[in-house]
Amino acid sequence: MNTANSTLTAILSPESAGRRFDAALADLFPDYSRSRLSNWIKAGDVLLDGEKVIPRHIVHGGESVVLTVRMQREVSASAEAIQLDIRYEDADVIVVNKPPGLIAHPGAGNPDGTLQNALLHHDPELAGIPRAGLVHRLDKDTSGLLVVARTLRAHTSLVEQLSARTVHRQYEALVYGTMVAGGKIDQPIGRHPVDRLRQAVREDGREAVTHYRVREKFRAMTLVECRLETGRTHQIRVHMAHVRHPIVGDLAYGNLRLPKAASAELIDALRGFRRQALHAEKLEFTHPASGESMSIEAERPADMDALIAAVREDSRS
Repeated sequence: MNTANSTLTAILSPESAGRRFDAALADLFPDYSRSRLSNWIKAGDVLLDGEKVIPRHIVHGGESVVLTVRMQREVSASAEAIQLDIRYEDADVIVVNKPPGLIAHPGAGNPDGTLQNALLHHDPELAGIPRAGLVHRLDKDTSGLLVVARTLRAHTSLVEQLSARTVHRQYEALVYGTMVAGGKIDQPIGRHPVDRLRQAVREDGREAVTHYRVREKFRAMTLVECRLETGRTHQIRVHMAHVRHPIVGDLAYGNLRLPKAASAELIDALRGFRRQALHAEKLEFTHPASGESMSIEAERPADMDALIAAVREDSRS
């Protein structure tokens, strides 16, 4: 990747007088996160009137600033030629439709063959962006849309949008049971007290809010639309199981249920569907560079579409 450094110069405004240097610098260079700027200050890559100072140094306003932007490798994963389904791409962002079965990041037991490896092959410069630009994630067996930052400016903006809850993430899920109406699930989520691979609703967990509405009712299942207000690990899966409507195919938070008098076709479809029937179908965010409102959609994958068709046909019989 290109590791060339660049030098930026600026003058602190008079209004910055009395503020910490790292805070004033964040206003001066909004393309970079405050934590990243603070690290550059500590490394001596930012000079204030030609001098090295500490992040909490109080500025007077009017000082000159010289910032050396050092592009370093943020990820160690290797590039792999894995096909990507890209739904939008420009110089700042990529929106990719992740298929079920593809892991987002390399980890223990999965050093390669991930979405991150594929992204690094598509754009080697992503090695200089934290997590190769992936600012959020989807579970391995959840399909759908993910936004990828191609620049540090875009990364900072998208992380801030996610933190401010202004990114609209909409999912479609097929759940067990007949839901009467939509609603809101506001239950904190934390790691399961026994099974460390699972999450659970628990009082000492982190705030988690899921909004849902009914799209289509079937004889023993419901197709629902879910919108994330927060983004906890396994959030929709945990919340739906908590309200006793686990997602079809999700054996981590439910089990296989065969409806009474189900057709042979539906039984085969349910037994053959070996993942959670959950798809991230819509993603809306503000473009980090242009400020334009972006809205990207992805149709449900073929396996989930076939399952829903089987459920719908069985309900008609």
